[in-house]
Amino acid sequence: MTEKTNRREFLSQSTAAAVGAGVVSQIVLPRGAYAANGDETIRIGLVGCGGRGTGAASQALSTQGDVQLIAVADAFDDQMNNTLNRLSKQHGERVSVDEAHKFTGFDAYKKLIDLDEIDLVILATPPGFRPIHFEYAVEKGKHVFFEKPVAVDAKGVRKVLKAVEESKKKNLKVGVGLQRHHQPAYLETVKALQDGAIGDILALRVYWNSGGVWEPRRNRDQVKTEMEYQMRNWYYYNWLCGDHITEQHIHNLDVGCWVKGAYPIRAYGMGGREVRDAPRYGNIYDHFAVEYEFADGTRMYSQCRHIRNCWNSVSEHAQGTKGTSNIGSSYTTQDGNTWRYQKKQRREDPYQIEHDDLFAAIRNDTSYNEGEYGAHSTMTSILGRMAVYSGKPVDWDKALNEGADAYPWAEESLTWNTTPPHVPNDNGEYEIPVPGVTDVFEA
Repeated sequence: MTEKTNRREFLSQSTAAAVGAGVVSQIVLPRGAYAANGDETIRIGLVGCGGRGTGAASQALSTQGDVQLIAVADAFDDQMNNTLNRLSKQHGERVSVDEAHKFTGFDAYKKLIDLDEIDLVILATPPGFRPIHFEYAVEKGKHVFFEKPVAVDAKGVRKVLKAVEESKKKNLKVGVGLQRHHQPAYLETVKALQDGAIGDILALRVYWNSGGVWEPRRNRDQVKTEMEYQMRNWYYYNWLCGDHITEQHIHNLDVGCWVKGAYPIRAYGMGGREVRDAPRYGNIYDHFAVEYEFADGTRMYSQCRHIRNCWNSVSEHAQGTKGTSNIGSSYTTQDGNTWRYQKKQRREDPYQIEHDDLFAAIRNDTSYNEGEYGAHSTMTSILGRMAVYSGKPVDWDKALNEGADAYPWAEESLTWNTTPPHVPNDNGEYEIPVPGVTDVFEA
């Protein structure tokens, strides 16, 4: 990848990967299939000890074969220790982290990734850090599982894509936390739609409407600096989370693009900050509505909202020339026949299956890299955010090549005294994007 790229080059090697993603199935493995350390054990390092990092580590430790968590890293030692306590209770001897393998601070990820004995790194920090963490893990030759979104701005997406190309050259296995690609109900439904079950896809509707996530966790009198305050409450700052269209709604946008077998060329949208408007909610919005346009003229209509006591839906829907589908569960043809997914196993946990598939690929040394469609789906969400913040149509090519930086540092050189990109005024209020005023492109 060059620093500047056009949409055709960006997508030419990846549409097939996006369409076919998730076809890996769970594999029963022979013992001794993995020998990177001279034995069967896959040794894991966890970077980012929040809720999703803890969950991802637990799922990794629940995979088949010998596996061990040997190192952890986080910005905060209290969070790191809480995660270790939880994982030790759940997984016993599979958690073997001594004091020399606990790392804290902004450079903790480097200290962990530099360990020769680490085979796979789980990257689950706030999304703003993921491009530099992924880049470093690939440089050091580690297999990677990293959570979605993989970046918060176009520069980060470009960085991830460049590192993905390097990971392929090194035969590294890369998993991304878009678990619907491993969920049997989605796999079977999407395949049926792509095989023409409801004809040509005319339109898509995708939703993440809910009451929101956790409330800010720290008050200012509980922290020492503005950087610590924003890091503790990372979900509410665009440079750390990418806003909730990127941090959560990416799942639904990803499914729509997966069904379509393409990514949008343009986005239009509106949104704002209606209820979650107090200073403690940082500088993100609480609702988005985006219309995505594909090259063939079809549209994907997107909503995401974090407002309580409203209509909730986390779902994806397709309209075809011969019927309709609630993607991931059913479709109905024009003649009134309805197909519904029938569960094949008692448990079909996609969060577990995505780790089962990744670890199977490592043990069997089979091709496995989800980095490209993870980056493309991330860029789709960023495109929508840019359209809403600006109040103007935004083209994919221009967004990818010229989108303003949300994560502003060229290198990872942060300290607790670093000034974040947005700081509060005398009233504790942050600058909020204003449609028609905010410039979402580089100056």
